[in-house]
This record gives sequence, C-alpha cells and structure tokens, in this order.
Amino acid sequence: MYLRAIAKAGFSHVHWCQEWNTDYIYSDREIASICSQLNWCRLRMTDLHASAGETKRWGASDAAVNAAGLELVENRLRMAAMLACDVVVLHLPSEVRANLPSPAYDATRRALDTLTARAREHGVRIALENTPDDNTAALEALFADYGPDILGLCYDSGHGHLAGNGLERLATLKDRLLAIHLHDNDGSADQHRLPFDGTIDWPPLMALIAASPYRKPLNLEVSAAGYADTAAFLTEARIRGARLEGLLYAMSA
Repeated sequence: MYLRAIAKAGFSHVHWCQEWNTDYIYSDREIASICSQLNWCRLRMTDLHASAGETKRWGASDAAVNAAGLELVENRLRMAAMLACDVVVLHLPSEVRANLPSPAYDATRRALDTLTARAREHGVRIALENTPDDNTAALEALFADYGPDILGLCYDSGHGHLAGNGLERLATLKDRLLAIHLHDNDGSADQHRLPFDGTIDWPPLMALIAASPYRKPLNLEVSAAGYADTAAFLTEARIRGARLEGLLYAMSA
C-alpha cells in the first residue's frame, strides 16, 4: 500500500528504513516479496538502513551480543544485494563516538573487519551515519583504516544541524559521501520535518553535495507527523524534493 502511494506521488526510488532499530531478521521469502512489490510499483531502492539492533548489537564487548549483531547486519547486506541496492547505512555503536582510542573502538574495528568482508561478498558498500552528538572523530579514524571502495559516509542533515557543525564536518568528509538522509528541524530535536520547514540553510548543504562524488537521487528521510492525509504529505514531499533538486543542479552548473 505505502509503496504504491509513494510511486503514485511521482517518486522513483525509496530508502528502506523498516525495522532499522529492531532485532528483526528478514527471510529470503520476505525479501523476494519486497522485490516483487518494488518491481510492480516500478520503484528502485537507493539504499537500505541496517538495524542498530535492540539486544543484538554489533561491536558490543559481549561476544554473544556482538555475534548476534553481526548476523543482524549481515542479513541486511544480503537483503540489499537481493534488492539490487549497493549501499547499506549503519549507525556506529554509541560507545565509539568519542574518546578514541578505546577498547570499544577496537571491538568496533574488529566487527567492521567482518562486516566489510561480507559486504564485499555481496557487492555492497557500508555508509556510516553522522550523529547529533558529533561522531566525526570515530568516522575519520575508520575512514583512514578502510578505503572508499567499501566504507563511506551517510550524511544526515538533521543530525548535522543538531550537532551545530554539520556543514563544517561534511566539508572535510564529502569525498567519502555514499548516502544522504535529508530532513529538517528547528535545532532543538531530531524532528525529521520536510526540507524548508526548519532552520537548516539548504543552499550551502546542496553545494557540498554537488561537490561530492554522490550522484544518486536525493533521499528524504522525513516524518508525516502533522499530516492527516498520506497522499497530501507525499505530494508535498515531492515538491520539496524537487526544490532541493533545483538547488543541487544550480550548484552543479
């Protein structure tokens, strides 16, 4: 139902974010069904948000918890490959967002050794997402250890705005940009509003994206909060997306 509504509103791609923070494992049969639905709606998947997990957490110091978390992310890597999607977005464990080096960072590094190997097998790259509490130090350290052929950045505009230095951080990491989550807020909370409904300065952000290697469709990670009608929300989201596209093309000229 939702995929049909998205297609009817004029979108060509989707960002798969269902079960992004649960322990749910998709079966091959479920993935095949999703593939059929996408094909029927003539939609393609631009990227897929892997799960940070609830009790299954990759990079955890507990070996059993880490193993379960790796299995969870590997499920999403396989899912992405089956859906012809080339990028999987991943949140870093909260313990490694600052205070480097640390045992938590070392555990995350070992876990990423496993995940990047699995990603290569599936022909998928991993994009690590920036966070509101500014995990740039960890991202820079990991990007120094892993090449752009396998690991890069997912820039979340709302998170960058909350951190207060998002554009500055993106400017230093834009060459590793693999995925984008575009949404707005007023600087007080992660509200996932439509672009131009908050206080993000969009032209400078679009200029940085234009100067990056990113060439996939713009991705809106927005909430329908405040909209009683799904169709009206999707129509307005498409209008806002087109407005961002106009800015991007102007910056690319």
